[in-house]
Amino acid sequence: MFHADSCKGLVFYLHGNAGNLTSWGYEAPLFTDIGYDVFMLDYRGYGKSGGKITSENQLFADNQLAYNAMKSRYSEENMIILGHSIGTGMAARIAATNQPKQLILQAPYYSLKALMKDKYPILPGFLLRYPFKTHEYLNKTSCPVTIIHGEDDHVIPIKHGEKLADSAPNQINLVALSQQGHNGISNHPKYEKIIISLLSEIE
Repeated sequence: MFHADSCKGLVFYLHGNAGNLTSWGYEAPLFTDIGYDVFMLDYRGYGKSGGKITSENQLFADNQLAYNAMKSRYSEENMIILGHSIGTGMAARIAATNQPKQLILQAPYYSLKALMKDKYPILPGFLLRYPFKTHEYLNKTSCPVTIIHGEDDHVIPIKHGEKLADSAPNQINLVALSQQGHNGISNHPKYEKIIISLLSEIE
């Protein structure tokens, strides 16, 4: 948990496959500096989290349990869900079954099945048997959605983000980052301005 000096709300952050909270924690200061607390969790088997992921529903239940704990401390009207890479499908699922203020997806996949037709070096073997139908979750999501995707992403090609955005153009806004690959999105020159603008709009 990362705390802002003066809290406006919470960013519920579901990170990518590589690393754990030790490495993903560096993302938090951008949000805490503009007044948002940040909650990150490690999935089962990641970092200090024990156990093993045995089903898609188990993973969703873990995320929902954590989200429920945050809802007991923050009003959902002040909660933003952010998913990165492998975390985008899980973030979309949480948004579909709850009422957050906004959903932000960084380098999302249309579904894992669709991604498997492309390259999938980011996917650990145990996830390949789960569908993670991001597009179906977004169809059930009522909050505004922003997709941030690198134009030069060769891990999860931007066509996944474009296809998701095309499915609901009035609800989903796609921000394409030029000369940006899959990794290091938060280091792109425009990223900080995008995040500040998004969070300012929802105050």
